[in-house]
Amino acid sequence: MSETPGAEAVPVTDAQSADETAGEVIRVVVAKPGLDGHDRGAKVVARALRDAGMEVIYTGLHQTPEQIVEAAIQEDADVVGLSVLSGAHMTLFARVVELLAERDASDIVVFGGGIIPDDDIPELERLGVAKVFTPGATTTDIVGWVRENVHPG
Repeated sequence: MSETPGAEAVPVTDAQSADETAGEVIRVVVAKPGLDGHDRGAKVVARALRDAGMEVIYTGLHQTPEQIVEAAIQEDADVVGLSVLSGAHMTLFARVVELLAERDASDIVVFGGGIIPDDDIPELERLGVAKVFTPGATTTDIVGWVRENVHPG
């Protein structure tokens, strides 16, 4: 193993799940569907998940639901995290869930976040979005939820 100057080996702690220590790592696709051009939050979440030991694929801006689902299937993702600030969450989240079902990939968990009114959350959950994080959610909350609700493989 090569050493990076100044880097220290960090022991596995209780914060890491047994699956991660056994070599089964949660694979996450983080995506920005639609025309929304603000991705700072998505990048912060992606980095937090990566720092927590998950494999993270960030698709970049302006992805279609079709592109997101294709990436999730090709990358053998366990979970897809969507970030929408544009107000198009009802349409975009629903389409991703629908396309995953059409591709026999409903086992891929979908969660989302962004500027989402509280009144829309029950409908998103009814459509199949497992969890919605609104402004103020911490990266600790998001990492903890993913660890508790997503199982690799």
